[in-house]
Amino acid sequence: MNLTIENIVLIGSVLLFISIVVGKTSYKFGVPTLLLFLGIGMLAGSEGVGGIVFDDPKIAQFIGVVSLNFILFAGGLDTSWPAVKPILKEGILLSTLGVLLTAVSLGVFVHFVTDFTIYESLLLGSIVSSTDAAAVFSILRGKSLALKTNLRPTLELESGSNDPMAYVLTIAFLSLVVNKDQSLMSIIPLFLQQMILGGAAGFGFGKLSKLVINKIKLDFEGLYPVLVITLMFITFSATDFIGGNGFLAIYICAVYLGNQDLIHKKTIFRMFDGLAWLMQIVLFLTLGLLVFPSHVVPYIGIGLTISLFLIFVARPIGVFISLMFIKMKLRRRFYISWVGLRGAVPIVFATYPLLAGIDKAHVIFNIVFFISVTSVLIQGTTLALVAKWLHVGLPEKAKRIYEKEKFLAEIPKAVMKEIVITPQCFAVGKKIVDLSFPQNAIIAMIKREDVYITPNGSTVIKDGDTMVVLSDNMEGLDKVQECLNQ
Repeated sequence: MNLTIENIVLIGSVLLFISIVVGKTSYKFGVPTLLLFLGIGMLAGSEGVGGIVFDDPKIAQFIGVVSLNFILFAGGLDTSWPAVKPILKEGILLSTLGVLLTAVSLGVFVHFVTDFTIYESLLLGSIVSSTDAAAVFSILRGKSLALKTNLRPTLELESGSNDPMAYVLTIAFLSLVVNKDQSLMSIIPLFLQQMILGGAAGFGFGKLSKLVINKIKLDFEGLYPVLVITLMFITFSATDFIGGNGFLAIYICAVYLGNQDLIHKKTIFRMFDGLAWLMQIVLFLTLGLLVFPSHVVPYIGIGLTISLFLIFVARPIGVFISLMFIKMKLRRRFYISWVGLRGAVPIVFATYPLLAGIDKAHVIFNIVFFISVTSVLIQGTTLALVAKWLHVGLPEKAKRIYEKEKFLAEIPKAVMKEIVITPQCFAVGKKIVDLSFPQNAIIAMIKREDVYITPNGSTVIKDGDTMVVLSDNMEGLDKVQECLNQ
């Protein structure tokens, strides 16, 4: 087949369709969609039935970085601050100290069981030190299993925020492998620079993005998600330009935006949810195409040894030591240790040594790929079972529904009230988006001088308006009244 633009689009569309259909059936059997997407990519590759030749780590890395932007940003938007605030300390410790301890302990082990230098070993440990949130919760949802207490937000916060730490460690140890005359202490300034600038830029761009979204007046609702995508890429690239961690910046920016009142917020959320799924599929398919199964086979023995050490020793070391001063039941610590699922992110990070041209780059890539696959097979297929063994699971009917889920769900409103805006009302002259309106209530309609208006976040409230407000309950209507008259 001649590779024309039309043929490339056709092949890509067919692979996407197959991935979506096969991914749907994965929930029934508890197999993470990640593994299926990777498998489809491998089957379509040069050594599979598809015969598609793809061996360009640079393009794969570009696709990976762009995809991670969307996945991390969507995860940040979906992070509810009220839910993560009580477990903020645990989440930060796991995503920083926990990742570092996992990388170091695994790196030391790799150094003893292979002929890798210590820096090459620590580089491998850094690459596989972060976890995959999407695969974890697709399994939990597929098995209709909820988690007790604050386990879910803890795992969400760790999984969403630990990729930046793994990225910094990967870049730092890669620089030590390439520049053999550098000392270990030389990576400390790089680490501090990346994390401090990344965190500050993320918060700053978050505040700026909120201002831009709410102040700019676009004629079409569909342009607002496009605007947010633009702001996301500006945040990432500008942070990277000044030497900060772009992945950390876009995650913090998204967490800030996700917990603010934005114009057309529901439209933005739903758009990013769909884009995140698309980017996951594209990312996994691309990485599957990049892998040559025959190159992985020679490393099955050492790969399995390293993977088992990571699952049963390195990850628990990272979790137990980082949480040693946190009051938490032992079975919860064990479950957090088990939910150390490796996904596509380590495979993306493994392309950095390939592009740097270090001696053992292909060995590292193939081992990392094998670790990711075995982690999904061993941990991903047993998450629900281990949750039951450790008594940290709840039946689906007992699952807690978070405010963000209520906001996106089309829950029928039970009560209605007409509210007349008086000249003394606080809301006069203000946009709806600036009123901190409760999320369980909506303004269905505004009557203004015998004209009925369908409002949105940019609608300005005027004296004499009659607002038709719908809410889940009377408490929601009381909050609306307080919001309008504060």
